[in-house]
Amino acid sequence: MGTTRAQGRPSPARRTGSSTLPPFGRRLFLLGATAATGVLAAGAASGPATRDPFTLGVASGDPTPDGVVLWTRLAPEPLAADGRGGMPARVVPVEWEIARDERFTAVEQRGTVDAVPEFAHAVHVEATGLAPGREYFYRFRANGSVSPAGRTRTAPPPGALGPALTTCVASCANYPIGYFTAYRRLAEDEPDLVLHLGDYQYEYPTPEQAVRSVAGPETTDLAEYRQRYAQYRTDPDLRAAHAVAPWLVVWDDHEVDDNWAGAEPEDGQSRTAFLARRAAAFRAYYENMPLRRTSVPRGPDMQLYRRVEWGGLATFHLLDTRQYRDDQACGDGRRVDCTARLDPARSLPGAAQERWLADGFRRSRARWDVLGQQVFFAQRDLDPGAPERLAMDGWDGYAASRDRVTRSWVDAGVRNPVVLTGDVHTHWANELKADYRDPDSPVVGTELVSSSITSSGDGDASTDHPDLHTNPHLRFRSNRRGYVRARYEPGRLTADFRVVDAVTRPGAPVRTAASFVVPDREPGPNRV
Repeated sequence: MGTTRAQGRPSPARRTGSSTLPPFGRRLFLLGATAATGVLAAGAASGPATRDPFTLGVASGDPTPDGVVLWTRLAPEPLAADGRGGMPARVVPVEWEIARDERFTAVEQRGTVDAVPEFAHAVHVEATGLAPGREYFYRFRANGSVSPAGRTRTAPPPGALGPALTTCVASCANYPIGYFTAYRRLAEDEPDLVLHLGDYQYEYPTPEQAVRSVAGPETTDLAEYRQRYAQYRTDPDLRAAHAVAPWLVVWDDHEVDDNWAGAEPEDGQSRTAFLARRAAAFRAYYENMPLRRTSVPRGPDMQLYRRVEWGGLATFHLLDTRQYRDDQACGDGRRVDCTARLDPARSLPGAAQERWLADGFRRSRARWDVLGQQVFFAQRDLDPGAPERLAMDGWDGYAASRDRVTRSWVDAGVRNPVVLTGDVHTHWANELKADYRDPDSPVVGTELVSSSITSSGDGDASTDHPDLHTNPHLRFRSNRRGYVRARYEPGRLTADFRVVDAVTRPGAPVRTAASFVVPDREPGPNRV
């Protein structure tokens, strides 16, 4: 974890010099082509250039009206098996600066933080004192090297409804299964904010049918998780996506282990062994994400659910649907006649998080209340016959918990509830119902499900599916990889389901498979 050397707010930069970084246009910046040959302005330490410590790029996250988290991690040898990235077992000072322009001629703030070996020489700068609703650029320097630049922005002032907010939603990036082309196309869309809904990395070793390889075995200890994150972050397409905008991140299962649930092991481990593994995974996750110090893990526990406000336009309620859930009912697969899934004592987010979410709905005055979470929310019967066949790892396996969450936003009078989902490797646009057993039940919300970045491979061009006929509240499905681009305005939400036709070879173009509009106060997606 990076900790500031000096207490208090960083002082404004003195205009004592200019950057030697060459000028670059916006598109060149977004594609990660910034040359790291310059030096920071006055106060930079001198010394000869050494091995580049910025192989993992830069990132930002969790913006507020006056600040944002800036991230990097020093790793001149990112695939080192010990997980230390080739760094020495000592503290390394890292300089940072944030500017109003991409050439760094108008530097707003600079400071120095300590990158410590206990946190894999990761740096988390919680910059404050910035102007609301403004674009900024940032970079780091350590050991005589300068990082690539990143673009970020602060949230608008409280209550502000404009300008429009463009977000991209992503999930499920399995490195060996394909190239991260969708991340590159996401960066080229230049969103204001990126939401990553989990499965940022996968714990598995390289499978037999792989496009490219991961280093090491299945990740179970801290060194292996650190190495895996480092390998993912060496991917230039992922680095471009991180550098283009601030991210809001939450995990799903593969950041730890497939289909994990609370403290319950999923594959024959003892509970003690699993909690040790969970602690290692949580620590590596924090080290590699642009999170605030409120999320520093404490052993096998980590505070990840949180709320991020974007003026009066949107409030993002970011859920953790793994750490506090009851174990899956009737196993974690697809089941018929599982009455345990209806047990009102069972919860997917846990009782405390359910209360936190309901309280957030009651207090919200946002035009759009957005749940960033992981698993399929709408009911989805997987069998056109009777009885119902439902997936136990999603909200269908926790039906009473889903009903309570839905009632909490209805009872609070939330103006426009939207649920964002990942996990299932396919795009979906869904109506959310007050009662899925009643075909005439009112539509009370909208669910937008983002496909995977690579998981499940290229997919196919099909958009029809039996689930669409069995479940008329499911309005759209696509089996290509990609992401969801959403534009929030006071009067409507527009969602574009962006797809690439191939991930087994690099460089595929992106296209919009379908677009939907959700008008203000009219829940449910309407195809354009």
